[in-house]
Amino acid sequence: MDGILRATAWAPGTCGELVEGSIDGKTFLVTCPIDIGSTIELNREATGFPPDFPKTARAIELAAAKLGLPVRELGFERESGLPPGKGMGSSTADMAAAVLAACRLAGQEMSPREIAELALMVEPSDGTMFPGLVLFDHREGKWLEELGEAPAINILIADPGGEVDTIAFNQDGYLEKMNEKKEPQVREALRLIREGLASGDLNKIGRGATESALANQELLPKPDLPQMLKWAEEVKALGVNVAHSGTVMGLLLPEDGYHPEEVKPFIQKRRPDWTFYCTRLVNGGLK
Repeated sequence: MDGILRATAWAPGTCGELVEGSIDGKTFLVTCPIDIGSTIELNREATGFPPDFPKTARAIELAAAKLGLPVRELGFERESGLPPGKGMGSSTADMAAAVLAACRLAGQEMSPREIAELALMVEPSDGTMFPGLVLFDHREGKWLEELGEAPAINILIADPGGEVDTIAFNQDGYLEKMNEKKEPQVREALRLIREGLASGDLNKIGRGATESALANQELLPKPDLPQMLKWAEEVKALGVNVAHSGTVMGLLLPEDGYHPEEVKPFIQKRRPDWTFYCTRLVNGGLK
C-alpha cells in the first residue's frame, strides 16, 4: 500500500462518429469527441469494483497486470455524463480513463496506442484516447491516421431512445456485407471529412458526416433521420452525424450560427419524449 493511494483521469465521450464503415475490407471510424465525458477515480484502498461496470473492471485488471498493481488492493468510483448503449462512447471513456488512472497510481506511463490496445482487448472501442481527430480501426486497432485538430463546431445531440449492444452489433455477420455495400458512400464521406479538416471547410465536414449517416441507414436505420435533415436545413446546420452503432444523432452547428441551446427548444417542442445534450466538438485525448 506504499505510494499514491488515489488517482483520477477523465476521457471524452462522443456524438457517434463523423464517418464509420470499411474500405478495402478494413473497418474504421472517424472520431467525434465531445466535452461530455467520464471521470474514473482508482484507489488502492481495496474498495472493490462496482458490479455495473464489468468492462471498466476488466480494463483495470488488464492494466494492473501490465503495470504490476495488485488487483486485490484496488477499487474505483465513476462519474459520467454519458449514458450507456447510445453510441456516446461511454465504455471507451470509462476504460481509457480507468487505464490512465491506473498508470498514475503506479507512477508509470502508457501511450494512447497502448491504452487503445488494452481497451480493444475488452470490446470494439472509439479512438478518443488519441489527440485531435483520428481515423481509427475500432475493432482491431490496425489502422490509425491523424486527421487534424477539432474545428469550432457546436453539436445538439438528440436521442430518440433505445439502446444498442456494441459487442453484439460488431459481431453480426451482416455487418461485413453491409459495410461492403456502402463502401462507395463511405469513401466519399471520408474524402469530404479529410478535405474539410485540412482546409478548414466546415461545410465539407458537415456534408461528409451527413453522407456517412445516410449510408448507414440500411445497416442500422434511424427512422427520424430524414426529419433531422429537414430541421438541419431550417436551423442552417452544417449537417447531421449519427452513432453508426448507437441511437443518437447530432446536429452539427457552426459557431457563428444558432447555439445548441437555441435549437433544443425548437426540436424538443416537436419531440418532447427525446433526450438532448448540448455540447461541442473537441480534441480527443485524456486528462
